[in-house]
Amino acid sequence: MRFEFCLPMLGKAVPAGAEWFHEVKYDGYRLRVERDGDRVRLITKGGYDWTRRFPWIVEAALKNREQHFVIDGEAVILGVDGISDFDALHSGKHNTEVQLCAFDVLATGGDDLRALPLSMRKANLERLLRGRPDGIFINPFETGAIGPDLFRAACSMGLEELVSKRSDRPYRGGRSKNWLKVKNRSHPAIVRVKEAFA
Repeated sequence: MRFEFCLPMLGKAVPAGAEWFHEVKYDGYRLRVERDGDRVRLITKGGYDWTRRFPWIVEAALKNREQHFVIDGEAVILGVDGISDFDALHSGKHNTEVQLCAFDVLATGGDDLRALPLSMRKANLERLLRGRPDGIFINPFETGAIGPDLFRAACSMGLEELVSKRSDRPYRGGRSKNWLKVKNRSHPAIVRVKEAFA
């Protein structure tokens, strides 16, 4: 099976319909964890293999009872406040502390799950990671009308953005209108992007 990341489109407002799931976006590196028996690979959005870079994620993947799976998530370092610390991550000095914030599962046990709706993939992810060791954790989500309130709360906590996803849609590679990201305009990530293009 070949995998391509699903990428959110930029939205102006958080949708409030019942069919939407809402997740706080952790500030980190997008990463796909692919386990095939005793082999684990960590693949970035740019297609790089970062398996050697983040040993805690690899260790957690190998300790899972399931021998074959593909998880989509974000490599992060969490501060004592539970908020991701991008500067610590980017420095490369704390690679042994990097863990995966998992938000989707694309395959388990040799079965391709991408055609399933997100709600069913979330249930599969919960089963896959239930009671597992630290190193990979599930990104919590909220449903429906709470989205705009959750976004305001995320901004007040200094978080990067909110990603809203249609719960009834399959996983498709490339840009998708079924995944929308709404950015916190005062977050340091916005400043980093502006400086990169200055």
